[in-house]
Amino acid sequence: MSSAASAPPATPVTTSERIASIDVLRGFAVLGILVVNVQGFGRVSSAYMNPTSGSAFEGSEPWIWAVVYVLADTKFISIFSVLFGAGIALMSERAESRGLSGTALHYRRQLWLLVIGLAHVYLVFHGDVLVAYAVCGFLVYPMRNLRARHLLWIGGSAVAFVVPLWLYAGLSMPYWPEADRLALAADWAPPQEVLDAEIEGFRGGPGDQLAVRAPIAFALQTSAFPFFFLWRAGGLMLVGMGFYKLGVLAAARSAAFYRRMAIIGIGAGLPLAAAGAQYRFHHGFAFEKAMFQGALFNYVGSIGVFLGYLALLMLAVRHGWLAGLQKRLAATGRMALTNYVAQGLICGFIFYGHGLGLFERVQAPGRVGIVFGIWLLQLFWSPWWLQRFRFGPLEWLWRSATYVRLQPMKRG
Repeated sequence: MSSAASAPPATPVTTSERIASIDVLRGFAVLGILVVNVQGFGRVSSAYMNPTSGSAFEGSEPWIWAVVYVLADTKFISIFSVLFGAGIALMSERAESRGLSGTALHYRRQLWLLVIGLAHVYLVFHGDVLVAYAVCGFLVYPMRNLRARHLLWIGGSAVAFVVPLWLYAGLSMPYWPEADRLALAADWAPPQEVLDAEIEGFRGGPGDQLAVRAPIAFALQTSAFPFFFLWRAGGLMLVGMGFYKLGVLAAARSAAFYRRMAIIGIGAGLPLAAAGAQYRFHHGFAFEKAMFQGALFNYVGSIGVFLGYLALLMLAVRHGWLAGLQKRLAATGRMALTNYVAQGLICGFIFYGHGLGLFERVQAPGRVGIVFGIWLLQLFWSPWWLQRFRFGPLEWLWRSATYVRLQPMKRG
């Protein structure tokens, strides 16, 4: 009998096989991404790039926008991308150690993530990242066995490719056909009747919401994907594979390594991100300056900031800082898919017409309060759930579909 035939069947990672630092980092990322996403739920879609679009940009709005932009925007989704790549490498390594081929398992896993993502993006939140992750996961998998340094070089080059791409787009804008410039300006700062239609749609019922959500989601999945997500998310997934192989995500490097990483990353990244916010304010968020060149400050700076955050979390794990909070973050991270979708369902109820209908009615301080409320809820409910069940609800569904058999759910 062949070794493949006698090998044990593929099974999900057990609790004892999990890497605690990765769970903590994933929990930190899923909570942090809500800081950015809450604006996507509560405000018109154009306000994500141009916060002056829609309701008045005054009072505390500019200050809170600037803090979120500098500290959170693009940082937590970057951590997610790195962790997703690490997960691909981990599952592949685990399958090979058991004498199995992880290829069919991986592609089945990605296919079901795509299904979940499509349902999420069209029924819950147009700013979904699951679809992009599923597609990028299909593309980067063949490179999983490269050496760590090659993964870092290729992944880093993919991320860096966006810089000349956006610079060219911004500097060449004066030479574009006038119709293209006008269309871009209309996307950046839509006329009031377009904004009113979006507001009315999201304050309406599920059908009204879908009518305005679907075109936004489709644009993100098509025109925005090759211009941003493919290079940023796909490249960072390769970086995550390299980090996993080097032990960076397992808190296995020296404390000095993580201290240097935190100091250099945050020390270089935060000033760049802050300069980007200032650049946009200085130019009055004019699309000719803010859309491409203005975004590059934060695009580059966010790399340093998220690496600094990652290093600080690894130091916390190594030294056992805030152990109680770490346990709650780890539980939140083990249920990251469930918590990510739950954030959308909660925010959908708060902001959309099938619930409270507060779309474009909650100012920045109120949105911050909503974020803190959801954080507390998920930090407490995740450990409570995992004391009783092996997986989060959506993790159980995803694993059962991936392994083509129902997974045991209850503990004991």
